[in-house]
Amino acid sequence: MGFVRRQLVTAALTANAIRPLPGFRAGIPAFFAGWITGELAPHLLGLTAADAAAHATGSRRDWRGLALAGLTSAGLVHLIRQSRQAVTDAEDALVEGLGVDYVEQLDAKPTPAELATPWRRVANPFAFRAAARRAGVEVHRNIPFAPYGRRGLLDVYTSEVTPAGGAPVLLQVHGGGWTIGNKDQQGLPLMQHLAAKGWVCVAINYRLAPRDPWPAQIIDVKAAIAWIKAHIAEYGGDPDYIAITGGSAGGHLTALAAVTPNAPEFQPGFESADTSVQAAVPYYGVYDLAGASGLRSAELMRDRFLAPIVFKRSPRAERAVFEEASPLLRVTPEAPDFFVVHGSQDTLVDPGQARAFVAALRATSTRTVTYAELPGAQHAFDVFPSIRSQHLVRATDRFLHWHWNGWRRARLSTGAAGSLDRGGESS
Repeated sequence: MGFVRRQLVTAALTANAIRPLPGFRAGIPAFFAGWITGELAPHLLGLTAADAAAHATGSRRDWRGLALAGLTSAGLVHLIRQSRQAVTDAEDALVEGLGVDYVEQLDAKPTPAELATPWRRVANPFAFRAAARRAGVEVHRNIPFAPYGRRGLLDVYTSEVTPAGGAPVLLQVHGGGWTIGNKDQQGLPLMQHLAAKGWVCVAINYRLAPRDPWPAQIIDVKAAIAWIKAHIAEYGGDPDYIAITGGSAGGHLTALAAVTPNAPEFQPGFESADTSVQAAVPYYGVYDLAGASGLRSAELMRDRFLAPIVFKRSPRAERAVFEEASPLLRVTPEAPDFFVVHGSQDTLVDPGQARAFVAALRATSTRTVTYAELPGAQHAFDVFPSIRSQHLVRATDRFLHWHWNGWRRARLSTGAAGSLDRGGESS
């Protein structure tokens, strides 16, 4: 491919990342092109500059290609600035959702280094194993939690600093449209980061559609929560404290599990198990599977993908099944604390779904609701370490440590009050 054509392709990719192609049909190609370009903008900028410099020093310069390279570089610089802005966007969301003094409840206030752009990690975003080794993270792989072969396995992440007991637990649920995906493909930056700080992180597989249609997926998530409560102490975790996270379909399962604790319809054969969680952090999740929000994009997703492939049911003949699966319609006052994250340029899941879900939570829940909508972010922006994803890993860390510290204080206070009550009765 010649220089001009290379620059045309790069310019088109950059333009799509800045302003994605509109429409339901264009959503998937716009996502793939925009996601990679936006999150790897620093790398693409370096390649564009090197390509233009090599061409400019040659004997036959094509000014059309050089002009395209200049425009592309300007667009990539814009994308990089937008990514770096995520640190401010996330922090503003935390302050709005938790209060201006939330940092006082952390182990330590974030340092300038923790808020800075992590260029060293971003330089080689796919070096997951090397990053895990440097952090002293150990993965206990392929532990059965359900009788479904490979789809019933989970991994447990611990590290050199994991305590012998009482560590907070994070459950990671992978995405993939309920039809593809694996436990060791998503959530790695966040799990490695938290495991290195002493958390016990659990990543699960679950049965996939269309072979196993809905509600197999949420049943498996509930079964994993029940397994954690029964067995996580063996790895140093506190079975009484579980935070849950996941992206896309994993974000949907995260939110639905959080707002439906102990729901018998999702716990066949283990109805008496406690499947409650203490906090939820869904990333770019699907919250309206019934089309109740009125968003045309949600209706198209329901009719063209969810009904024929994931549910294998008609949304008109069996609408209640779709409503039952929609976190938007399952919010109660008892919903746990939420940190909802979505990208403004998401072409696979309309950010309007996140806004509607957050509005429902804020209108009904008695707990905190934090929402970060990231300008310029596409779907799946957190799959590998990029500028934006690293800032959100750290923001999620702050939210979870804020929550964990508050939960511990409340438990100690309740325990002390209970001891005084029992002492008064026994005297």
